[in-house]
Formats: sequence, C-alpha cells, structure tokens
Amino acid sequence: MGFDVAADAYDRFMGRYSTKLASTFTDFAGAAEGRVLDVGCGPGALTGELARRFGPDAVVAVDPSEPFVEATRARHPGVDVRRASAESLPFADDEFDAALAQLVVHFMADPVAGLGEMARVTRRSGVVAACVWDHSGDRGPLSVYWQAARDLDPEVTDESYLAGTGEGELADLFEKAGLREVEETALSVAVEHPTFEEWWEPYTLGVGPAGVYVAGLDPAASERLRQLCEKRLPEPPFVVTAQAWAARGRP
Repeated sequence: MGFDVAADAYDRFMGRYSTKLASTFTDFAGAAEGRVLDVGCGPGALTGELARRFGPDAVVAVDPSEPFVEATRARHPGVDVRRASAESLPFADDEFDAALAQLVVHFMADPVAGLGEMARVTRRSGVVAACVWDHSGDRGPLSVYWQAARDLDPEVTDESYLAGTGEGELADLFEKAGLREVEETALSVAVEHPTFEEWWEPYTLGVGPAGVYVAGLDPAASERLRQLCEKRLPEPPFVVTAQAWAARGRP
C-alpha cells in the first residue's frame, strides 16, 4: 500500500508513535556499525535515528512514496534517499551490514519477497530487522479506533488481518524468507495526548487504512465514530501505550 499523502499529515497521524519507536527498535536490531538500509522509510522517523547513530553517510533509505522520499531528503541531509519498493531494492548483494524496516512489512505487496530482498542486500554476518504494530492483538496505537469502527460496522476491514500483526507472525515471515537465527519480541511506546481532538484530528487526514476509512464515511457516520472513540478513551490528558512485534535474523 502506498502513502501518497503529505509528510506532515503522516507525522501528525503516525509519526507521534513511530518517532518514539525508532530508538527502541534500533536497540533491538543490534546493529553496531557499518552501512545501514532503512526500507520503507516514510518521512524519516527511523532514518533520523539511524543517521544519529551511524552518521548520515552510512545510511541509505528507500520508500515508494515520492512525497516521503522528498521529505526524508530534506530532513536528513547526507542520507542517500531513493524511491524504490521493498520487493525490488536497487542494490547489489551484500551491500549493507544491516537492513531495517519499521512499520512496513504489513504494507508490502509481498512480505516474504520484501524480507528476502532485505536479506539479499545484507551481508551474511549482518542483521535484518523489522517491526509491525500489534493490530491483531488490539494493542497497537490504533486499537481504540478500530474497535469503535467494528462496533459500528462489523463488516469493516481493519488492520488486524495484515501480515505480521499477530504474535509469531513476523518471525514466521522471516523464516519463510530464508533468514536464520530468527528472534521475535514485543516493543512498546507510550505517547501522551493532551486533548481528545489532538488524538482524533489526524484520523481525518486520509493517512493509511484508518484515514481512508474515515474519508469514506458520510458526516453523520464519521461523527458517530468520533463520539464512540471519545467515549472509549480516558479523560484527557491520557496516555496511549502501543505494542509492536519486532523480529530480527541473519541473512
């Protein structure tokens, strides 16, 4: 799934969670040095963390969305940012010491092929790592929203069916892609929301499946969803603790 939306819209919707996740995820990946690839970089949340740790010259980032590529280039000078999909990486075999994909695998057209490409461009002594929100376990940052949407529309297609979003699923994809020494764990981040409107408004920006769903509702249905979400959340300010599944392995 492509994200042809403005970078600032993504920042307001998912960036508030993904920026915090980037540090924890990079720690888990365990890459210590060398050349690093950020696959599906979006507007650069993980790219920035990698550039801080490894230096901009050691980081390469790819994404299929032109607005995200442009934003990442502008935000992280010195990083080599290219437009490309995970399933067809424009690099030779064994170019990188690590390849990371944050919140991307479940949106790949072919997750096994995408992970296989990450393994192909990573040296055998290196590491491939990815993380995906726990949408299947209803512990992701969008869980309250999708629970409310399902209550109002039991036929809604939420994100719990996407690849890798349940316990053990990401590790299974890694193994199918031929990765070795695969390990999976849960990572979590906590984000404070000062008001309900600050939490809700980004859902109206058309970002990802959640934003597309809101955009397709008529005003009355959208307002019902908004009110049910507000009812389910604590009085502000409130904290959303979000869990992601993360896996790593050797090519």
